[in-house]
Amino acid sequence: MNVDQKEINKFSALAHQWWCEDGEFRTLHQVNPLRVSFIEQRVKSLTGLQILDVGCGGGILSEALAKKGAKVTGIDMAKASLKVAKLHLLESDLEVDYRCITAEALADISPESFDVVSSMEMLEHVPEPKSVIKACSELVKEGGWVFFSTLNRNLKSYLLSVVMAEHVLKLIPKGTHEYEKFIKPSELIRSAKEYGLFPKIMKGIHYNPLTKTFSMGGNADVNYIIAFQKA
Repeated sequence: MNVDQKEINKFSALAHQWWCEDGEFRTLHQVNPLRVSFIEQRVKSLTGLQILDVGCGGGILSEALAKKGAKVTGIDMAKASLKVAKLHLLESDLEVDYRCITAEALADISPESFDVVSSMEMLEHVPEPKSVIKACSELVKEGGWVFFSTLNRNLKSYLLSVVMAEHVLKLIPKGTHEYEKFIKPSELIRSAKEYGLFPKIMKGIHYNPLTKTFSMGGNADVNYIIAFQKA
């Protein structure tokens, strides 16, 4: 399987923190509204759409999409995270189908089943990101949308996302990211095109340490998100 057990263990150890908005995953809570808005701007209406959240973790994005009326499936290989995600549904009173399965395995049994597929901050945590990209293309319907967000690979990105974010500002736990696994936009776009996904818009995601807020737009030097459409 296209799974890094070290990464699974890393996130499983922090599973209890997923819904603590001031905890280890606070940046995901802060950036989540921007991601949902980015998806909505492309798809227009999420109501009734079949959406797959690949690498859903504790369900932060999955629940936000379900609140918009989408029929959401969330998949992840960290069982501890999925347990937290399922428990949180009791509090939020939402419906999300959480499953412990890889994107590749789901593509084998349910090809072209989703209107939208999202994979946020996940590609840099698997041994073979191209395999996930291929699976996402197989899972989305013709004309459907696939959204990827990840980290660019350059000196600026290393300094801001690793040195500053992990060691200086302590926004995320140390060891969250491995620089050599970062992906340049050109690499992501080239792989996506290979599997029939064509880029429609790309935006950078930026953090302001003074206001402690995220914004979207401008350059994609560090964190970025791309919307692809299946031909």
